[in-house]
Amino acid sequence: MVLWMALGFFIGIAGIVTFPRKAENVKEVASKVPLERLLIETDAPYLAPVPHRGKRNEPAYLPYIAAAIAQLRGMEVDRLAEATYRNAITLFRFPSPL
Repeated sequence: MVLWMALGFFIGIAGIVTFPRKAENVKEVASKVPLERLLIETDAPYLAPVPHRGKRNEPAYLPYIAAAIAQLRGMEVDRLAEATYRNAITLFRFPSPL
């Protein structure tokens, strides 16, 4: 992970972080990535987060991913959502509405 960040990469975390089992490595990364390099994603149409696991994934499920990561990091979900929103703007060079 350190190498990727030294190269300027962002780390995206998808719905797997909500799975109760077989996601320990994803949960560990989600809890340790510096907040300014963290992104959330749906990986649609696959790997929908709990409670939609087994269904078609979609961007509307991002709040479940954000909530799981915020809980792992011991922070408010609104703070995590704001940070990942800003990171997406930075990465994709979108004009910032903020």
